[in-house]
Parts: sequence; C-alpha cells; structure tokens
Amino acid sequence: MNKENIGCCGAYCGTCPVIKKNLCKACKLGYDDGERDLSKAKCRIKVCCIKNGFSTCADCNQYDSCEILQGFYGKNGYKYKKYKEATEFIRANGYDKFLAISSAWKMQYGKYE
Repeated sequence: MNKENIGCCGAYCGTCPVIKKNLCKACKLGYDDGERDLSKAKCRIKVCCIKNGFSTCADCNQYDSCEILQGFYGKNGYKYKKYKEATEFIRANGYDKFLAISSAWKMQYGKYE
C-alpha cells in the first residue's frame, strides 16, 4: 500500500484487477523515471498534479477553487462523487488512514467505515 496507488483525482487504483495484471500503469507510475512522457498525458488533472509535485489533488491549496478538478467532480456519474469523497477524506484524515480503509475495497472506491 502506497500513495502511488491513489490517482490524482482520488480514485484508488491499488485494487484494480487491470493494474494487478500489469496491463495499466495507473495515473502516476512511470513519470518519475522517464518511462512515460508527461507532455503526452491527456488528463489535465494528472498533468497539473504531477507538475506541482503533489501525491494527489488533496495536497493542493487551490483544491476548492480548481476549475479542472471541480469540473471533473461535477460530472454525472457515481464514481466522480466517490473520487471527490476520497480526496476530501485524505484532506481531513491523511493518506495513512485512507490507505488503511481503501485496501479492503473491491474497486477504485468504497465505504469509509
């Protein structure tokens, strides 16, 4: 369990079967060592987060006013609300508590009990 498994937007990739089969590099893997080129990334959330040296958007002091992130969270769909919930949980409780809870999830989001 580590922060690299948390997507910039709050999705928890550590439980993803596609990643476990090494068929996906998730949000952040491969940029530190140059294996992937950030200038070719299509996700504006990821580009901003990585360029600013954040583990996730939870670390950003412009979280509440970020048009890119809040636009993403405002999309229709259950998962976007869950990703926002994850990021807000991290902001309030920290990464260690988030990782302890999320390790039991079956997918990229879950319950906070």
